[in-house]
Amino acid sequence: MPQPEFGVIFDVDGVLIDSYGAHLKTWQICCQRHGRECTEAQFAAGFGRTSREVIRETWPNPPSDAEIAAFDEEKEILYRELVANDFPLMPGARELIKALHAQAVPMAIGSSGPPKNVELAVEKLEAKDIIRTVITGRDVVNGKPHPDVFLKGAQGMGIDPSRCIVLEDAPPGIEAALAAGAKCLGIVSRGHQWDDLKRAHERVMDDLRQVTPELLQRIMGS
Repeated sequence: MPQPEFGVIFDVDGVLIDSYGAHLKTWQICCQRHGRECTEAQFAAGFGRTSREVIRETWPNPPSDAEIAAFDEEKEILYRELVANDFPLMPGARELIKALHAQAVPMAIGSSGPPKNVELAVEKLEAKDIIRTVITGRDVVNGKPHPDVFLKGAQGMGIDPSRCIVLEDAPPGIEAALAAGAKCLGIVSRGHQWDDLKRAHERVMDDLRQVTPELLQRIMGS
């Protein structure tokens, strides 16, 4: 079988992991501990971006960088505790990764999440030996909607960004993919509406069971 001429970059939250509920609960618990409020609408508006950017841009009287870092660490430790025993893998995620690997399609991770969260997801997906290029929010200065995380992902695979297709579930991630010059498949997962992802080249509902290597290749060729 000839080597495919495209690569795939996965976001993690909302694409490979159905993590919306766990992240919402984590934000709300930690905000309450620190005397702040986090409604679901506020959480959904920032889902898919780095915590530090959400806090700096939306919190009244935002804390110092050191305080943000401490809050973020507290929040992510709690998140991993919540999902440790029942990890919310997105339906079809493991199967899609295996199908792409069987066709020798290069894959990368491009996530706003912290490294330990992404590492845990890759481990649960049984993909540590398959997806070797992993870019997280700690690897870039500018998070989504800036294209940095996807540009680095493409570079890690040795593929031009224009020959990559990004799987994303949030508007900032879709804008980042387009800014990188990549194609984008929108996954309309919990917390988003069909029209929220209208900038993607194509959209599917809820999970990855509808996604095949052939669908991704067709989008790349469109």
